[in-house]
Amino acid sequence: MQIGIVGLPYSGKSTLFQTITKTHLDAHALAKSEAHHAIVKVPDSRLDKLSSLFSPKRTVHAAIEFVDVVGLKKGDTGSTQFTSNFFSNVKNNDALVQVVRVFLNDAVAHPDGSVDSARDIKSFEAEFILADLAIAETRVDRVKKQLQKTQDEHLKKELPVLEKCKHTLESEKPLREAAFTKEELQLLKTYQLLSVKPMLVALNFDESQRATAEEITGKVAETFGGRNTKVMSFFGKIEMEMSELPDDESAAFMGEYGIKESALNSLIRESYSLLGLQSFFTVGEDECRAWTIKKGMTAQDAAGVIHTDFFSKFIRAEVVHYDDFVAHNGSFAKAKETGHWRLEGKEYVVKDGDILSIRHG
Repeated sequence: MQIGIVGLPYSGKSTLFQTITKTHLDAHALAKSEAHHAIVKVPDSRLDKLSSLFSPKRTVHAAIEFVDVVGLKKGDTGSTQFTSNFFSNVKNNDALVQVVRVFLNDAVAHPDGSVDSARDIKSFEAEFILADLAIAETRVDRVKKQLQKTQDEHLKKELPVLEKCKHTLESEKPLREAAFTKEELQLLKTYQLLSVKPMLVALNFDESQRATAEEITGKVAETFGGRNTKVMSFFGKIEMEMSELPDDESAAFMGEYGIKESALNSLIRESYSLLGLQSFFTVGEDECRAWTIKKGMTAQDAAGVIHTDFFSKFIRAEVVHYDDFVAHNGSFAKAKETGHWRLEGKEYVVKDGDILSIRHG
């Protein structure tokens, strides 16, 4: 799964990418027209707790790929140009983090002349909607012409979905706000539409705005939050400084600023959730691991993620939820006595935080 980080020039997009991935891009690397990729582990205090209970030889976190999407350019008039290269790069991502500038810095001029987060969010949304509408209109016309010549069943299913897209886009709404079935979303994958992608809007504040950041974020969330669209805030400069410190110094830094948790940890988890992902755990003295699955997957599906043979040879899953396991002091025996440890069949829908042990042939 891949999450693209997008944003207008000078919004802090590349700073966020470097901070999340703990990488350093020099001026030469930033000037290149190539996307930057990095794999990031998903923070999970539950896995850390399980690891402390079992003291395994290794602990493996779930991971997700972040991409610093390139392609936006500052035009001759100073405003941002949304290029075909940018749209092409966006299409390759499963979800997006849009970095929006709220911080003020006279030394770094905003490409559109002033800092206005609402305008910047609308600008992205409008460009994505227009690009998708052009695709939907073209495809609707083509399908209608084909249906005059043939009564293809696939085309008959495709047309109403495309018309739903067209109607939504003409209403100036992104496709992520529309209600689609799994089958409809599967059909839409063919077109790599932009506005259907889940979006996390990350507002980038500076230290001087700490007193008003929560209020501003709340107002932006009221206006732009919705189905598959979330809004959060972060302090880019502070987070960058923290990411460059050793863990003990970073903790002291957070304490000094009254920060309970790095906003970037929340951002990574929110991005993970946006993709409809969740984690289950396997535990033992050799390894404690968080496994990534789609929400709604069954115990048999989860077994197949561990090993392909486990899917076909699945018998039962031993299951206890993390909360129940910890409540019983990390004892499977005590969890079993109270009925929290149980055997489940292949149709059992795995919950986020379940601890599984797979029985297989």
